[in-house]
Amino acid sequence: MSRTKKFYSKPFVVLCWLIAAVGGLMFGYDIGISGGVTSMDDFLLKFFPHVYAKKLRAKENNYCKFDDQFVQLFTSSLYLSALFASFLGSKVCSKYGRKMTMLAASIFYLVGVGMNAAANGLILLILGRILLGVGVGFGNEAVPLFLSEIAPINIRGAVNILFQLFVTIGILCANLVNYFASKHHPWGWRLALGLAGVPAFILLVGSFIIPETPTSLIERGHEQKGRMILEKLRGTENVDEEYHQIVMASELAHQSQSSLSKLMRPSSRPPLVIGMMMQVFQQFTGINAIMFYAPVLFQTVGFGANGALISSVIIGLVNVFSTLVSIKTVDIFGRRALLLQACCQMFSTQVIIGIILAVRLKVTGSLGREEAIGVVVLVCLYVMSFAWSWGPLAWLIPSETFPLETRTTGFAFAVSSNMMCTFIIAQAFLSMMCHMQAGIFFFFAVWILAMGLFVMFLVPETKGVPIDDMVDRVWKQHWFWKKYMDRDVDENGQRVKKEIQL
Repeated sequence: MSRTKKFYSKPFVVLCWLIAAVGGLMFGYDIGISGGVTSMDDFLLKFFPHVYAKKLRAKENNYCKFDDQFVQLFTSSLYLSALFASFLGSKVCSKYGRKMTMLAASIFYLVGVGMNAAANGLILLILGRILLGVGVGFGNEAVPLFLSEIAPINIRGAVNILFQLFVTIGILCANLVNYFASKHHPWGWRLALGLAGVPAFILLVGSFIIPETPTSLIERGHEQKGRMILEKLRGTENVDEEYHQIVMASELAHQSQSSLSKLMRPSSRPPLVIGMMMQVFQQFTGINAIMFYAPVLFQTVGFGANGALISSVIIGLVNVFSTLVSIKTVDIFGRRALLLQACCQMFSTQVIIGIILAVRLKVTGSLGREEAIGVVVLVCLYVMSFAWSWGPLAWLIPSETFPLETRTTGFAFAVSSNMMCTFIIAQAFLSMMCHMQAGIFFFFAVWILAMGLFVMFLVPETKGVPIDDMVDRVWKQHWFWKKYMDRDVDENGQRVKKEIQL
């Protein structure tokens, strides 16, 4: 090879990471914006006047004043759409690459933003949310894979967590926008929804700047270009070992069975079960119930509208800075240590919040000032532990554990599991809070206990293990999952021998 070969500069490689991570900014902004918008009187008067009337009679029941299926549908419809879009995104990701999938995500999202900001009726509003969901489904499929595939192994965890960091930044930006937009009547909600187009536009432009991942290029038959991009990303021509790992994984991926058929084999069960359950548990920590409806929650415990939005901003700041902790520590302490520590902290805070509300917050009235501030502090401690553990790691672990032959399809199952549970929580939380009252926090605490046990016994450590070397170094060494590694059968029911040694 020529000695004059030009490599990507380190600043350009970092820029590629940041551009891709903007997909997380889109996702996070939507998580944060929906709860604030649904607490704005102008928005409720426009689309949900009966909810606004019920809100004015808040003394009737603190826990039920926002309980309405259509208000919840405004939030949850996006995630139902994203559930189905993630499988389509998987196909696009495999056939056209991660880069083109992110480009498509930004286009769908921009169209949805335009429909939402201009909506004059509930139907157009929900249709806009559905298109936003397609964008989120495509983006959440492509971005974590892109980041894991272009990152050097020694910092793969930190690079992948940029996605979750940008999710938290998006939530914070949404909370700030909600606070200021709520002061502009009657169009503040349009501003809040319309600004979602900013990260989508950045991703749209950035999609023309970033390179495709070497893995995707080699998988699609462009081996020479894939090697060239790999050399440019690593800043050296000495990439033989990593290149051959990707090529062998690609050869395995192109064998006769479809990726879905391979995903159903016993040997695919460990990453599939863990990938899906990580996403289920992430949502049943209760995090999105708090992030979606933080302003509503804080109004419930006694803060006024402005106080509730300010409290949400504080939580957003905690979320961002705690995610930075994860970037710094995930490749030092590993995945399991962060997950287990967070389970202890989240369980404790959820139980204490539940006890305070059960004892002190009745269906009418409100908490005292000190108690309400205490709830905010406990929520911050809860968010803190989530942000350096289950938030980023639920995306990181599935993106690094699937072999190439099932990577996009397997990750689509993980993303769809997340979207399904997000939809369930978004659609049900306000009704659950109405009927379960403070008991909802005990409900989530039980889930946190279960997920701690799941990690303790079934989630192996993947720190420092090459993506395409997981089978031999992780699954075959695990006390439980190793029994699935030699049980594959082909279409005729015959046992399949290991085809390629990675």
